[in-house]
Amino acid sequence: MQQTIGVLAFQGDFHRHLTVFEELGLAVRPVRRPEELAGLDGLVLPGGESTTIGKLIERFGLLAAIRDAAAAGLSVMGTCAGAILLSRGIVGSDQPRLGLLDTEIERNAYGRQVDSFEADIEVPALGPESLRGVFIRAPRYVACGPAVEVLARFEGAPVIIREGPHLALTFHPELTGDTRLHRYFVEMTRTTSC
Repeated sequence: MQQTIGVLAFQGDFHRHLTVFEELGLAVRPVRRPEELAGLDGLVLPGGESTTIGKLIERFGLLAAIRDAAAAGLSVMGTCAGAILLSRGIVGSDQPRLGLLDTEIERNAYGRQVDSFEADIEVPALGPESLRGVFIRAPRYVACGPAVEVLARFEGAPVIIREGPHLALTFHPELTGDTRLHRYFVEMTRTTSC
């Protein structure tokens, strides 16, 4: 049976995530309402502006709905702003968040838009070839709980983490043409879905 991946589609580069999963042969669905979570094997929270996305998911009833779906076994992947929304703690912010990961994260940790950069990242779980990371106003993890598995670091800070069925990255994997992280997430949904 074909898996279905949803992508939160309020803001950010959600179109590119949808395209990557389509190219991998999966069914995809933009998600803007709680009922669109039904039947998903995984959900992606894309980059964008985390405060805006947090307010929108709260306003549209998705904050509680995503938490409930995650409690029932839905795997969630967050990239950049999505990683912020998945964290329990956000330095200097009380913005709405899902809090599914035992992490604390700092927004815009590397500077403003003009300070965005790319870097090669070693990710042993994906094989020997490095992964190109595109960091745009990227956040940085400042604390991770004991159940959090760090899959990759950049300059000592975690940039890819996993906790149970959830995956978070502080950069944009959809912008490089390298689909290994999307495929890794799909494999995660195969092993964690009910």
